[in-house]
Amino acid sequence: MSKFENRFRKEGFSFIAGIDEAGRGPLAGPVVAAACILPFKVFFEHLNDSKKLTPERRDELYANITMHQEVCFGIGVIDVDTIDCINILQATFLAMRK
Repeated sequence: MSKFENRFRKEGFSFIAGIDEAGRGPLAGPVVAAACILPFKVFFEHLNDSKKLTPERRDELYANITMHQEVCFGIGVIDVDTIDCINILQATFLAMRK
């Protein structure tokens, strides 16, 4: 991902958000999307693919990231009833916009 970030920084972008979703696979439950902007000079050791982290390391990183004053993040949650009305793809997009 650094390749993309570096390219966008060279193009003049200062704030680059990473975004991901969870909940598209299960048959029941909400879809959740989260976006995060990490300051360019801030580094969190072990921050990589969340699926490769232990639950303890993931909890530690979550606390460090969400409590850091220079980090911006947002979380969008779309409930099952809305998913049933607008479909999972549109619900995912809505969660990302939130």
